[in-house]
Amino acid sequence: MSIDEKIKKLEELDERAILGGGEKRIERQHAQGKLTARERIELLLDPGTFTETDRFVTHRCTDFGMEENKIPGDGVVTGYGKIDGRQVFLFAQDFTVFGGSLSGAFAEKICKVMDLATKAGAPVIGLNDGAGARIQEGVVSLGGYGDVFMRNVKASGVIPQISAIMGPCAGGAVYSPAMTDFIIMVKNTSYMFITGPDVIKTVTHEEVSSEELGGAQTHASKSGVCDFAVGSEEECIQAIRGLMSYIPQNNMEDPPFVPTEDDTHRMDARLRTLVPDNPNKPYDIKELIQLVVDDGGFLEVHAGWAKNIVVGFARFGGRSVGIVANQPSHLAGVLDIDSSKKAARFVRFCDAFNVPLVTFVDVPGFLPGTAQEFGGIITHGSKLLYAFCEATVPKITVITRKAYGGAYVVMNSKHSGADVNLAYPTAEIAVMGPDGAVNIVMRDELAEANDPVARKDELVAEYRETFANPFKAAELGYIDAVIKPEETRPRIINALEMLANKREQTPAKKHGNIPL
Repeated sequence: MSIDEKIKKLEELDERAILGGGEKRIERQHAQGKLTARERIELLLDPGTFTETDRFVTHRCTDFGMEENKIPGDGVVTGYGKIDGRQVFLFAQDFTVFGGSLSGAFAEKICKVMDLATKAGAPVIGLNDGAGARIQEGVVSLGGYGDVFMRNVKASGVIPQISAIMGPCAGGAVYSPAMTDFIIMVKNTSYMFITGPDVIKTVTHEEVSSEELGGAQTHASKSGVCDFAVGSEEECIQAIRGLMSYIPQNNMEDPPFVPTEDDTHRMDARLRTLVPDNPNKPYDIKELIQLVVDDGGFLEVHAGWAKNIVVGFARFGGRSVGIVANQPSHLAGVLDIDSSKKAARFVRFCDAFNVPLVTFVDVPGFLPGTAQEFGGIITHGSKLLYAFCEATVPKITVITRKAYGGAYVVMNSKHSGADVNLAYPTAEIAVMGPDGAVNIVMRDELAEANDPVARKDELVAEYRETFANPFKAAELGYIDAVIKPEETRPRIINALEMLANKREQTPAKKHGNIPL
């Protein structure tokens, strides 16, 4: 065969690989409001930077007539490229080829690109749109999933892993995304579940649609599986690129520094009146965050789930930080099972990838009730405590108002290893709220009082003045400074600059035993 003939064969294979399942299936994909695997990659990466790997790989199945049904690439496009000039690795499942189902060869392609990503110290992004295990390959397909899962675990905490769910993801296929750092789902066209609606109807007689069972809205608001739920595939791609701008390439690097024209010494007078004098009056902590971060930019994670706590990324003076904040406008900012899990996972990601933590505290305590106790609030609450205690990145805390009981300790207090602890004059730091404390400590006096209501008001005011204020904690060194609210931005930036080279030695161990 001459060189010209070989080049012609190469061009033919290239064309077959690019067409995937063929023009009709591509049209069907578009008709469902979905892009093809290659179109998604083109949108995600900087123009002209994609290098494909294993383009001509095919499956090795000889049963069920599969021997004569081979398509170059075998249903997944793998390779590497750049986002904003930074190296990334990726795989994109191609639903037009065997429904994006995973074969042994398919899994090997993914494993190879994940191994390359780990060696190169660069993030790996999975664009998922597949029907699960390829039935024709039986246990070979299941083994392939196991190989991918092992890579997810080995890469965890070493390189960032991001999963975009852009179509069906069911059965064993959901475990790989679940072990990655972030999951982004597209509303109305993607879903995730272990067992589908038909099986559930057969076994439990429940009737539920795929969207209700495992759609983006369900996982963004009820299960907490999904970190971001977006309206289109284009938004999904932009969400990935936006997220990438806050995180480093690997666990040995710092997050990217983004210069800003926002004055590092800026003080916003609106902060003076944002936190109400009445400790029971709600306010939106996200408004406070946007007033103090660079250019008001805040990328919230898990926005629809466990709304009593807010987590996300922002920048102070160009430095990327992870923010954890109680949300007084939802359940008074109380900690419960879901909010503890949500914040703990976010804290551990930030710690793994050298992202400093800034915590805003306004917490009345843990949510009481049998549902919480029976659901294991003791274990789940300790996850957040463990995460903060374990974290060695720079940790800065600002107490804006209430910080009561065990929740005060859990929310990145000086006792759980915070480096810099600040408080507003409105802060109330105590074992419990003044009202509850007076009811317990002064029970006998209240019972004997001529006017119990008036006497209680006096005692509550006395308790708040004597114990539930930041100056007592400052006297003990638990608070480093009581600051004016408008000083928040410059004080945080100053602390981040001071802690830029923080080093912390921890005892040698294989790993801790976080209360899972």
